[in-house]
Amino acid sequence: MTSETNNQTESPTDPTQDPGYESQLLADRLAKLEQMRDELGVNPYGQRVDGLEPIAEARAKYVEDAEGDDRAVVQIAGRVMLHRDNGKLQWLQLRDMTGDIQIAASRKDVQTDTGFEIARLADLGDLLVVEGPVMKTRTGEITVWASDVNIACKTLALPPEKFKGLQDAELRYRRRYVDMYVNPEVCATLAARSRLISMMRSFMNERGFLEVETPILQTQAGGAAARPFLTHMNALDLDLSLRIAPELFLKRLLVGGMNRVYEIGRNFRNEGVDRSHNPEFTAIEVYEAFGNYLTMLELTESMLRHLALAMAPDSGIIEFDGQPLNYAEPFRQVTYGDLFEEANGFAMTDFDRVRQRATELGMTNAATLDDWLLVNQVWEATVEEQLIQPTFVMDYPSAISPLTRPKPDNPALCDRWELMVHGMELGTAYTELNDPAVQEAKFRQQLKGADQEEQTYRTFDEDFLNALRVGMPPAGGLGLGVDRIIMLMTGSRTIRDVIPFPFMRPET
Repeated sequence: MTSETNNQTESPTDPTQDPGYESQLLADRLAKLEQMRDELGVNPYGQRVDGLEPIAEARAKYVEDAEGDDRAVVQIAGRVMLHRDNGKLQWLQLRDMTGDIQIAASRKDVQTDTGFEIARLADLGDLLVVEGPVMKTRTGEITVWASDVNIACKTLALPPEKFKGLQDAELRYRRRYVDMYVNPEVCATLAARSRLISMMRSFMNERGFLEVETPILQTQAGGAAARPFLTHMNALDLDLSLRIAPELFLKRLLVGGMNRVYEIGRNFRNEGVDRSHNPEFTAIEVYEAFGNYLTMLELTESMLRHLALAMAPDSGIIEFDGQPLNYAEPFRQVTYGDLFEEANGFAMTDFDRVRQRATELGMTNAATLDDWLLVNQVWEATVEEQLIQPTFVMDYPSAISPLTRPKPDNPALCDRWELMVHGMELGTAYTELNDPAVQEAKFRQQLKGADQEEQTYRTFDEDFLNALRVGMPPAGGLGLGVDRIIMLMTGSRTIRDVIPFPFMRPET
């Protein structure tokens, strides 16, 4: 039988260029599976194993001067990444999400012939369970000298490096389950995501906030101006949408008397896909009765500093796209209007010059957009990418903030900020609007001012107005993109790198 692990010898031709190469390797794997089952009498798909420990912990048990029975004995499981067949001595490298370790399986030391044969028949990608003492080879490599080897799962898929590799970004995202074990940094990033979200929860809980859950299926999507995904409930013959934000339901909880609430969950927006947008994404929304947008500012800055110091304990500085971002220093605070004027050379209220600037920037809809919507488009085009270090952009125009309380001394502006880091919006916070009459007027103004396309997904929520009429306390509200925070904290350049299974167009 030809083993793919033995096809290491030099050859004048590259066997991988043979049209039958892949099918021969697959046939070889199938033959080994049947050999394990029929000749060795083992189940090639394994069974329950107790007492396993991560490879990193097994490596840490090596003691320099230990000999004989004093050596630590470990039991580990991992995927075969390398295999060198030296006849009576099999060398393997196993990998789990904590790291790699070398395995030596000799015919003399493996306690059963079956165990040794499993090691000999192992292919790249197979999952093995190995038990034995931890020692060092003469070359200084920490090694588990196997006393027992068992098969946990025989793989029938060829490892990517055997034929086409797994460097193509789209292929990596499609076959994430392969990407994770071939590229260890992927597992490290996804593990960091889990830890960071757990830290967010702990931070919020310690501040006295209650984690809650609100509906994902909604009769009308509200809380943001975005296009929803639509679905249908057969039982009630009812058209529904997936939520675009939990905001209006979280505010209903404030009305009901829950004064500090937050939700970490999935939102769904039927819009574009790029390096910082995915159709389904994770967000954290927070509401605090008797707070305001400055309450949310302090909360946000403290939480991000807490996360950054967990990732970079010595400095709170994390590099992103070659730029060191400092979360330990106080975040910059600057107004929306000042940034607009700084970037464009005129005030944002000079609408004639705004339209002229929009035309210069190549905005084809400049003649049709509402003045303030155009101001915001010019702002996004000229300001956002300049904001590298963490920056709170304060005091947005009220006209583009329909759920926000206007400033008492200047109703054209409102108590809203957005947090920008490296030209990317992380989230926004408001001093929430709780006057039902003003809220109703803003809903109607928003619907009236929207173009035909936007009217299909901007809604008028009468039940939410009823809740405000019952009475919602003054409050601060906050929404942050969790995926983008994780991008920054892990130095990941695209949102696809921090989502286990990002959305991909079907191959067919």
